[in-house]
Amino acid sequence: MTDLYRPLNILVVDDEAQLRENLVQSFSREGHEVQAVATGAEAIDLAAREEFDIVLLDVALGPGPNGYDVCRTLRERRNVVPIIMLTALDSEADAVQGLEAGADDYVTKPFGLAELRSRVRAVLRRSVGRGIAREVVTIGEVTLDHSRHEVSVRGELVKLTFSEFELLGRLMSDPGRLFNRQELLRAIWGDSAYRDPRAIDVHIRHLREKLEQRPDDPKLIVTVRGAGYRFQSP
Repeated sequence: MTDLYRPLNILVVDDEAQLRENLVQSFSREGHEVQAVATGAEAIDLAAREEFDIVLLDVALGPGPNGYDVCRTLRERRNVVPIIMLTALDSEADAVQGLEAGADDYVTKPFGLAELRSRVRAVLRRSVGRGIAREVVTIGEVTLDHSRHEVSVRGELVKLTFSEFELLGRLMSDPGRLFNRQELLRAIWGDSAYRDPRAIDVHIRHLREKLEQRPDDPKLIVTVRGAGYRFQSP
């Protein structure tokens, strides 16, 4: 569980030298440890050797792996560190591509440092404010452990991103209840300005691929067409 009041270990990945310097200075002044690299290859190597509390990851990184590649590689390696993608691109397709790669949030350049700090807190808060929820919830073959940030299906651990974990936790908090997309968006991003309802569909698809025996015929996370989703009790 990440403590918002302790210094964080932050990885900044951006090929703009001035932006890297600004982010390092801003977060360092707040007492955080910040490491910054310019390329996707450096980010992948560093993330394999060290643990970070959050990654601020640019999409366009020049030659070599881009931000989507870096994000996808970390998730394939079962690294569940929260990732906020930074990009000058501003289209729905770009946002969905970042989420498909495993990102937890998406900030469009140019952005204010106050906005970015707020988004960082929002992402990290999801792993902190779980004290009011039951620590361990078991429904059928799925067990969600808030204290360990772990999910298991039929006794086997399943690695989820922070957004996937938070979404599943919300659905499992009231099995059988229908949640609309706006409710689920608030559970993931709170009051973030980024509110594309299709982001929920992306995460639901990922959850089904990881939890369902037949993702194309889901039995756990059920779609109510035009209304939303519910977690099906056995």
